[in-house]
Amino acid sequence: MKIAVIKYNAGNIRSVAFALERLNIDFEITDNAESITKADKVIFPGVGEASSTMSYLKERKMDQLICDLKQPVLGICLGMQLMCKFSEENNTSCLGIFDETVKLFKPDATHKVPHMGWNSLTKTSDWLDVTLNDQFVYFVHSFYVPVNPFTSAITNYTESFSAAMKKENFYAVQFHPEKSAKVGEIVLRNFLNKA
Repeated sequence: MKIAVIKYNAGNIRSVAFALERLNIDFEITDNAESITKADKVIFPGVGEASSTMSYLKERKMDQLICDLKQPVLGICLGMQLMCKFSEENNTSCLGIFDETVKLFKPDATHKVPHMGWNSLTKTSDWLDVTLNDQFVYFVHSFYVPVNPFTSAITNYTESFSAAMKKENFYAVQFHPEKSAKVGEIVLRNFLNKA
């Protein structure tokens, strides 16, 4: 099985690579369109800012490339947000794979923004193992995707939001499986083995 990790100006590509190495998965970090298109599965990681990242993808025609992929694709953190239609982060038009708007958390007396730390998953379904219910994963983000028909797992921080989603061949997680220890490994294996 050949895994392509999309190379662009994302901040967590190396940590994703280290997680795949721990799982003994053969992968390539690449921005080559042919390599990405021919891969059995694709990982679209991301840590960064929505508008500058979308500009980077559009300049290199990677936005259309990602939307046209037919094999299973996993978006991580910003990668998940960019799969949505629109982000409130600098009013950014995104890829539109999920017809959802990415929203900014509103801090309150007990919740700071960004949301950083370990939170549990609930209502896991679809491609995620049901044993992941009530298990903790690691989040770092200021923006979130509301619960919607494509939600595969839910987490609560100021309100309930999508921790994971799935639509056709597109899979996505808001948390960082590469930083979520054994639970994160299960999530990656769910994608690599079941998708």
